[in-house]
Amino acid sequence: MDFKKAVDANANSIMNIINQAQDYFKEHGINQWQDNYPNFEIVMNDINNKNGYVLLEDNNVVGTVVVSFDGEKNYEFICDGKWISNDKYAVIHRMAVDINYKGRGLSTIIIKNIERLCLDKGIHSIRVDTHKENISMQKMLSKNEFEYCGIIYLDDQSERIAFEKIL
Repeated sequence: MDFKKAVDANANSIMNIINQAQDYFKEHGINQWQDNYPNFEIVMNDINNKNGYVLLEDNNVVGTVVVSFDGEKNYEFICDGKWISNDKYAVIHRMAVDINYKGRGLSTIIIKNIERLCLDKGIHSIRVDTHKENISMQKMLSKNEFEYCGIIYLDDQSERIAFEKIL
């Protein structure tokens, strides 16, 4: 498997995976990634900003994630807890795996690759947030040794639970 920066040619495959995740959330009553978010424009911005990554198997996109090293304004205030560190950190957003590849540990492969990116940049902290009802993401984060830190609020005041991992 290859973990690479996403390119324009990956955009439709990324959107396919995101659409699968949106359908999954909708079917399970999870109000995450609904209302045309994320959409093709956001995916293209991620690619153009060089923050989008793909996991490839035999040159097919099987996973997608956004990794930013620019901080996250919604993480400036955390409620009912605190971040583990105050150091520079990477942020994970919009992580999803092709539904046909679920159960193969691809999310962990993506996390391990993100950890390598961080260490190559001398960054020893990764932060991420998810919907409180997104149990599969929470289990994956726990399995990969992320620690629950508290509650953050998105721009629209949606509540998310926040996690951090120190490398």
